[in-house]
Amino acid sequence: MDRLEELKNNLDTVTREVRDAEQKAGREPGSVTILPVTKFHPAEDIALLAQLGITTVGENREQEAKQKKAELGDLVDIAMIGQIQTKKANSVTRWASSVHSLDSIKLARALNRGMDNAERTEPLPCLIQLSFDDDVNRGGVAREDLPALIEEVAELENLLIDGFMVVPPIGEDPVPVFEASKSIAMQYEKELGRTMTLSAGMSADFVDAIACGSDIVRVGTKLLGARPVV
Repeated sequence: MDRLEELKNNLDTVTREVRDAEQKAGREPGSVTILPVTKFHPAEDIALLAQLGITTVGENREQEAKQKKAELGDLVDIAMIGQIQTKKANSVTRWASSVHSLDSIKLARALNRGMDNAERTEPLPCLIQLSFDDDVNRGGVAREDLPALIEEVAELENLLIDGFMVVPPIGEDPVPVFEASKSIAMQYEKELGRTMTLSAGMSADFVDAIACGSDIVRVGTKLLGARPVV
C-alpha cells in the first residue's frame, strides 16, 4: 500500500467516526472540521492530504511549520496550534493562516505588531487557549484571566477572536473540561455577538468532544500514524 492510499484509508475511517459522532450528538452532518496535526510528518504527507481534500493542517512548532509552508506555498493553510514564544510571534504572522494557542496579553500584542510587519490586510483569526490546570508548560489562559485577555484582543485591530481551544489536563476525565469550554464559547458568543468556534478533542477523545459541542477536532496519530523518530 502506498502512502496516498494509506492516508486515504485513515482519513475515510476518521471521517466516518466523526460523522457518526455528529449523528449521535444530534449535530448537523459535516459541521465538525477535522484538523490534521502534522507535527514531525514531512511536507510530502501534507501535499498528499491536500490531494484528499484537506485545506488546513495544524502545526505545533514554529520553525518546522515555517519550513513546511515554504515548501508547500499556497497548497494548504497552516494553523499554529502549539505554544508560541513571544519572540517568535513576528515569524508566525508571516505563515500562519490562524493561531489556535493565544494565551496571554503579551503574546496578543506581539502578534498584533507582527501583523503590521507582515503587511497583512485581514485580521489574524485567533482561538484563545483555555487552561484547566494552570500548568504554564502546557499553555493556556487561566479562567480568571480570560476576561482581561478578551478585552485586550478586542482592542487590537490586527487580531480577531474566533473562538477557543482546549487541551484537557493529563489523566483527567475530559468531558467536564469540554462542557465547560463549550459554555465559555457560548458565553462569549453572546457578549461579542458572533459565532465562537471551539477546538476540543484529539484522536483518543474526539467522540466525547463532539458530543459536548466541539467544532474542530485535532487528529494526528489516528490519521497519519506514528510520528517519525526525529
